[in-house]
Amino acid sequence: MTRIAVCDDEEKIRRDIATKAGKAISFAEISLFENGQVLVDSFKKASFDIVLLDIDMPEINGLDVAGLIQNAVPKPLIIFVTSHDELVYDSLRFHPFGFVRKTHLEEELDRVFADAVAEMNSREKSISVHTARGDVRLRLKDVLYFEADGNYIKVFVKDESDEATYRFRDTMQALEATLVSDGFVRVHKGFLVNSEAVKIFNSDKCILTNDMEVPVGRSFCDEARREFMRSTIK
Repeated sequence: MTRIAVCDDEEKIRRDIATKAGKAISFAEISLFENGQVLVDSFKKASFDIVLLDIDMPEINGLDVAGLIQNAVPKPLIIFVTSHDELVYDSLRFHPFGFVRKTHLEEELDRVFADAVAEMNSREKSISVHTARGDVRLRLKDVLYFEADGNYIKVFVKDESDEATYRFRDTMQALEATLVSDGFVRVHKGFLVNSEAVKIFNSDKCILTNDMEVPVGRSFCDEARREFMRSTIK
């Protein structure tokens, strides 16, 4: 079951989006919200896989809502819906999954829902590593980053209660080649980071959603920045 939240202060827009979502995604449970605060409050009781969020709403706007729900566990795919193209740039700091213009609702919803289904399927991908404790299967969406440790790799994973660390034999070059198509970005000769876990990217470090800091190498900075930008506008 895919849980979808649609938040917009215009009833027609809410219902049009819900109709499209029901046709595009099988076994969808769709909840409609007419204001952002009710949506935020609902996250205290339940989670959503996809959130379609109007940017321009009274009282609490879509950007404020995104700031309050972006670190929810599990992290939802946030799709901004707007009739104000000039607000799109302001929203990039929340790493939205996509954008839909109200003037092009029909065609752009088809595209973004197809992309969302593909993304949710990819989030179920996993990697198996051989550690001193035995073979461990890790979901890629739970991995924060990989760190080189001599002839070994340490992987830092966010689980339900805390960060977990595993150590296995591999090379950073081989790991990067395996995971580059799954959103992992080389930011340093010794670090490979899950782009979904990055909250702030600077020229010398990136800050993750759990506030851990990972160094950014000078020779990796420009390409890593381009990769992160691509991941925010896909």
